[in-house]
This record gives sequence, C-alpha cells and structure tokens, in this order.
Amino acid sequence: MEHFVVSARKYRPQTFKDVVGQQAITNTLLNAIENNHLAQALLFTGPRGVGKTTCARILAKMINSDGNTNENEDFAFNIFELDAASNNSVDDIRNLTDQVRIPPQIGKYKVYIIDEVHMLSQAAFNAFLKTLEEPPKHCIFILATTEKHKIIPTILSRCQIFDFKRITVSDVKNYLKYIAEEQGVTAEDDALHIIAQKADGAMRDALSIFDRVVSFSGNNLTRQAVTENLNVLDYETYFKSTDLILENKIPDLLLQFNSVLAKGFDGHHYIAGLASHFRDLMVCKNQETIELLEVGEDTKQKYIDQSKRTTHNFLLEGINLANECDLKYKSSKNQRLLVELTLMQLASITFDGEKKNSKHFIIPPSYFKSKGIESIPVQILIEKADKAPKLQLQEELITVEEPVAKAVAEPSVPNISINKPTKIISGLSLKSIKEKKEHKIKQLDVVVDEEELPRQPVKQDDLIKAWNDYTQSLQRKGEKILASIFEMETPKINETAICLTYSNNTNKLELEKAQFPLLTYLKKTLNNYDLHLDITVNEEIAKKYAFTPQEKYEKLKEKNPNIDVLRKTFGLDI
Repeated sequence: MEHFVVSARKYRPQTFKDVVGQQAITNTLLNAIENNHLAQALLFTGPRGVGKTTCARILAKMINSDGNTNENEDFAFNIFELDAASNNSVDDIRNLTDQVRIPPQIGKYKVYIIDEVHMLSQAAFNAFLKTLEEPPKHCIFILATTEKHKIIPTILSRCQIFDFKRITVSDVKNYLKYIAEEQGVTAEDDALHIIAQKADGAMRDALSIFDRVVSFSGNNLTRQAVTENLNVLDYETYFKSTDLILENKIPDLLLQFNSVLAKGFDGHHYIAGLASHFRDLMVCKNQETIELLEVGEDTKQKYIDQSKRTTHNFLLEGINLANECDLKYKSSKNQRLLVELTLMQLASITFDGEKKNSKHFIIPPSYFKSKGIESIPVQILIEKADKAPKLQLQEELITVEEPVAKAVAEPSVPNISINKPTKIISGLSLKSIKEKKEHKIKQLDVVVDEEELPRQPVKQDDLIKAWNDYTQSLQRKGEKILASIFEMETPKINETAICLTYSNNTNKLELEKAQFPLLTYLKKTLNNYDLHLDITVNEEIAKKYAFTPQEKYEKLKEKNPNIDVLRKTFGLDI
C-alpha cells in the first residue's frame, strides 16, 4: 500500500507565487528581499491555516538562495523551527540564544522560525528581548502566532508585523478546483463552494475537508455528497423553506422543519441559516450588491429568481424574526417550540385574510375577492372623481370600504373627501396609544367636508350639562380618578375654547391624555366641531391640603370657640 500524503502537505506552496490570498504580504516580502530592506525580526500573525508558517519557510529559503542554488535545496542546516507550545521555558530560549552566535556553514543567514510564539512564558519573553532587539547580522527571527494580543508589547515593538487575512471563499474554491484537476477528480462548482464556506477562511482546513469528501464520494464530487458528508444544510433546504413561507403553508413548513431535525441537525443551526438565506435574498434585490453573494453561478441564479418573488419589507421582517429567535435560542427552555413559533410568524408576514382587522370593513375584502377584485386602482377612482370634484385620493392603491364604494357608485354625492385623520392624540398613556393605533387602521375614513361641519354657538349651561354627563359616564365605567379631575373645575366657554384652570400641572397632563374621547363627545353633543380645550395652570390658587396640628386646631377654634375653653379646662396639649 502506497503511503498517502494529505493535500495540505502535498500541495504546500514552494514559492510566494503559489501562496493563495496573501498577495499584499508576499509582494512586500519580495520587494524587501530585492531592495535589501528585510528586518531581522518579523512577526506573522493571523487565523489558522492562512499561510504563516509556509511564508516563513519560503522566506527562509529565498534569503539563502544565490541563483546558482538547486531549487530542491531546503537549507536544513540554516533553518531552525521551534515550537513554542512545547519549548516555552527560559532554558529553551537560553539554548536558542547560545546557538544564535554561531554563523551559518552554508548560505548567508540562520533563520529561526518560532511557531505559536504567544505560548512562551513571561520569563522566556524577557530572556528573549535583548537577542531579538540586537541579533547578529547573520540571524533572522520569524515569529508566528494566531493570538497577537497575548504577546507582550516589548516584543511587538521589536518586530515588523505582518497581519495575514482570512482567505476569501472565491480564492479557496479556485484553489480547490486546481487541486481537483491535478488529482483527476470531477467536482461540481457548488460542492467546492460548500467546502470553501465550511473552511471559514483557512486553506489547510479546506484541503483536509476536500480529502475527506473525496474519500467518501470517490472521483465524482457532487453537492449532495458534500452536504451529506459534512452534515450541513444545503441551499435547497432554505429555498424550499422560503417558498413555503411565501405561500403561507404553515403545516408543510413545520413538517419540513421536523424532517431537518430528524436528520440530526440542530434547530439553532437551521434558524441561523434561514436568517443568512434572507440576507442573501436581500443582497440580490440590488444589482450593485449581488457581488456580495458568495455562491456558485448556478445557485446565484436561483437566489436572483427567488428574490424577485419577495419584497424588501418581507425580508427585513424575516431577518428580524429569525435574528430574535437566534438570540433567544440558548436561553429558551423549549427550543423546538421557539423555532416553530418563529416559522409560523414568518409564514404569516404575507398572509392577507379577513382575520386582519376585517371588522373595520363594512364591505369585507372577501366580497371583492369573490368578484375577482383585490383592490381598486387609483385611475378608476380618479375617473369617478371627475364627476365628484371634491373626491380626493391620497393612496396609490386602496382596499375599498363601504363609504368609498358609495362615493364611487354615487358620484353625485357632493362634498366628499377621503383624507387621513388629522386628529392629534397624546402619546402619554396606553389608552391614547391604543386610540392612535385604531385611527391608523381607519386611515381611509370618509368624513364630511370641514366647511359643512356644524358650528352652532355653545351656551354655558349646555356645556356644563354635557361635561357633567360625561363625568358621570366615567364614574359608571369605574374611572374614578379621571372623573374626580373633571369634577375639580367648572369649564367655561369662550367662543370655541373650553377654558379650564388647574392648580398643578399633573391635572393638566391627565386631562390632555383623555382629551380625544372628551372632545369627540362634546363636539357631537353640542353641535360645534371647532371646540377645543384651553387648559392653564395657576399655582397661586392651589389649595393647601397638608395642615400642621396647630393649624387644624386654629381652624376648629374658628368654627367653635368652646374648643379652646375645653382645652384650658382639662390642660390638653395640641
């Protein structure tokens, strides 16, 4: 049996040109070698599997090559690799500094590659400082680490730092495609893309996954084989889920989620992937952002096609719901139910049935749907509005309510306008917020033209009677506190202003919260739609509710002087 060499070692780059995804660093090192500007202490930092140790070995070979050297020469006597994870003591560093003084026997430089340098102890770092700052001319140190923040600042200040970046999905996929061709493996584009995504920017991980999947599927690498072997949810799962959500098929959606769980996948992984799927669909909505979609060409077209059947509002709401589920998943005691509720909410975003505030439609939407009419376009209403000049529209597409239907069917009705409510409601209480919401639901209400609204003069007696009737209705509803505020002051009519003066600002705010239903009642009862409240605060007339014992005694003495005689007779204290 022939010895198998893993792809990560077999295809390890031998020159800077072979290094994938680190062009900026390799170009900098090449120029430094050509211009003789290479520092004697270098620090390579970055994620795992991005080429730090590989670039260190290539650099060590290049600075010892003189043009006449054999390409296969590895300069083993000049390159020393030290694993700081297992050689992290002071003695190990002292042995290294002792070797540094001896010049190389072959080549120009002795290169010390210290991998995982952040594992050195504090004492070892301190012992290494002086040598690292002033090494001999024939010595170069290359430090490599994945955790730069663990290295003490005095070491960092003595090194020239190179930050290696994660390798992009596109670069990893192209390199895997090259290796597949070298090994005679037929690989689908989507299959290589899934491997590249799973590697998370690390080429070594990508090559390890590639070897594993090839061992599983042979020389024909398909998307299905990759997803089965890596135990990942492929794009088709999320495409199907989104189709079911858009079609509002909640039972089928829950059954699909159950099948996902039956395959051994975690609900957290599923909902996080669904959020990413919505994000990818959002990216496809704009031609300029399609390049942010990291998928194969065939899959990209599927994303574009599905994105055309979605709206921005749906995708934003979907991402928000999925993200909330993602955040709550770990703390939830019933995680499956949490995901299922989220899926039901997602499938209800685009649901348009009579359950949605149908009580506000005198003619329900189902009537028009039965006639094959979802909504009435503006153009039709405008044609009708020519015969009724005062019919005004403010929405591009409206669902018809009974008054609107009458306005269209009977264009001779004069002075009709369709306007959004202009009443201002205070947002200081839950009740007023509820009333404001109700008004938003009824945004297309037909009202009489303002010029024709009744404006009869209001008498003081009529105002007081209506005010008292409204106060009594509050008493019957159990709103005792609000009713007591109404009873504190007597309203006075000044043309169309209902004037009230309170002793503190609290009573004024409470009355302002409840002004909308109050004014609605008064306008209708008194036949004057110009009425409004004019509430002022006069602290000078504030009543004094707290009394000292002496003040109480003086008050009682004014009412009955005999109380003072009683106190003196029995020698009572106040």
